[in-house]
Amino acid sequence: MPETRHVGVLVFDEAEVLDVAGPYEVFSIAGRRSGLEPFKVSLVAPREGSVALRNGFVVEPHHTIENAPPIDLLLIPGGYGTRRELTNETLLEWIRTRAAKAELVLSVCTGSLLLGKAGLLDGLAATTHHGAVDLLRQISPSSLVDPRERFIDNGRVITSAGVSAGVDMALHVVDRLLGEELALEAAHYMEWHWDRSRDESADQGV
Repeated sequence: MPETRHVGVLVFDEAEVLDVAGPYEVFSIAGRRSGLEPFKVSLVAPREGSVALRNGFVVEPHHTIENAPPIDLLLIPGGYGTRRELTNETLLEWIRTRAAKAELVLSVCTGSLLLGKAGLLDGLAATTHHGAVDLLRQISPSSLVDPRERFIDNGRVITSAGVSAGVDMALHVVDRLLGEELALEAAHYMEWHWDRSRDESADQGV
């Protein structure tokens, strides 16, 4: 039986709803129909209290950055709120510290801006939402930013394009860590058209 990995999903005001909820769903249900519990998922916020994601979607975090337990998979979502958090040095330092200890560091959409600002994309290939490509290039000039990619796996650091691409990336992580069978099982349960192509222009969904 595989070990249970803790997936810590950062949440902050004006984060994109599906950036958070899509991967949360994937990791929460992966393996469960086979009687496994490979992932425990929690929401981690910069402060105490509820967090209002985009369009008034309110969530109650499980932890704050001050009291979150060890995180194996650190996931950073995007959304308009990333622009504000780019100046939040306390949060950026937390991302750096937790990323250094994590097995994998994942970003969805403009979450890559926070990884770039934290210096975690230096020298790596990366992607982001199509509307933030130039900004990511400014923030992380040593990164190879490729807007054609739906997700890019650098080994420890994996970035995805905008919003729905985070689900495909999460399924890719399940495939990588647990095998294709459990990834397909999760996609089938969600009735998700899993696009495994890294090329945005070539949908190879199953």
